[in-house]
Amino acid sequence: MEVLRPQLLRIGGRVYRKNPIQEQTYQHEEEDDDYYHGLMECAEEPCEAYEVVQTPQGFRCTVKAPSLLYKHIVGKRGDTRKKLEVETKTSITIPKPGQEGEIVITGQHRSGVISARTRIDVLLLTFRRKQPFTHFLAFFLNEVEVQERFLKFQEEVLEKCSMDHGVDSTIFQNPKKLHLTIGMLVLLSEQEIQQTCEMLQQCKEEFIDDISGGKPLEVEMAGIEYMNDDPGMVDVLYAKVHMKDGSNRLQELVDRVLERFQASGLIVKEWNSVKLHATVMNTLFRKDPNAEGRYNLYTADGKYIFKERESFDGRNILKLFENFYFGTLKLNSIHISQRFTVDSFGNYASCGQIDFS
Repeated sequence: MEVLRPQLLRIGGRVYRKNPIQEQTYQHEEEDDDYYHGLMECAEEPCEAYEVVQTPQGFRCTVKAPSLLYKHIVGKRGDTRKKLEVETKTSITIPKPGQEGEIVITGQHRSGVISARTRIDVLLLTFRRKQPFTHFLAFFLNEVEVQERFLKFQEEVLEKCSMDHGVDSTIFQNPKKLHLTIGMLVLLSEQEIQQTCEMLQQCKEEFIDDISGGKPLEVEMAGIEYMNDDPGMVDVLYAKVHMKDGSNRLQELVDRVLERFQASGLIVKEWNSVKLHATVMNTLFRKDPNAEGRYNLYTADGKYIFKERESFDGRNILKLFENFYFGTLKLNSIHISQRFTVDSFGNYASCGQIDFS
């Protein structure tokens, strides 16, 4: 993180700086105390967007949060909560571990309750970002024709390019898992999964039906491209996906879905547009066939994962298969897919979906 370009946290319609006082990865609860000090420097200005209720005893505000994140508000031996209470002159009640519920903030002064709420939101957002992605929004691209053409692509690449550095059968995608990702999600409770389903249904009613015309989108999966800037050292090779009629309806649809989920906070804002691509080769598969791209960043306890990978020389593949045709598909559903789980067909398990027709 650069000193002049600190990370920004968007909370309650306001933007806060996360000052780079301490550059360290959260690994153990013992680090909560030090981490708390660095975070709180970006949460001094109160936000008026919160709903604070006046009571006979003072003021009260509630925070909805999955139980998995409670420990980060409590801290080691309750130290983080105690510091929050002392510095904001409030009382903070947190459900017991494993119990879903609301964090309740009470205090004599409205400003103190708002300050505590803002600080808790900063903590929740920061540690949520350290959780591994659990789900993703995606189109499935596993129609029979495309799977067969993909296997043909794999066969021909291995036949003609197996002597190129790093090219072997282990780095190809599982044809049953071919998909088009719209955005990655961290869903830590059944309530958050339900919220995602409801948000997706709202997207359907508000703009997806208009864009799709209530019909599947006919697309072509053709041509290949690579992610980085050196074709001689490639980690991810993908197939391009575009509308068969040449329109930009697919791009418009996925961008608006992304924008809506970013605005709700369910997807962290990293890009303004979805890069339409279907991964066909990934060097992470070489050591772990269940690896899922760049998204394996943190374990559940916040520990950073470094995955060493051996790149492959993609120059001949790009030259010989630049315009390879994988087939035509009718995209009729957006799925909320769960990572590291498969259904009876070998595809990612779906926790919910919307259909265009």
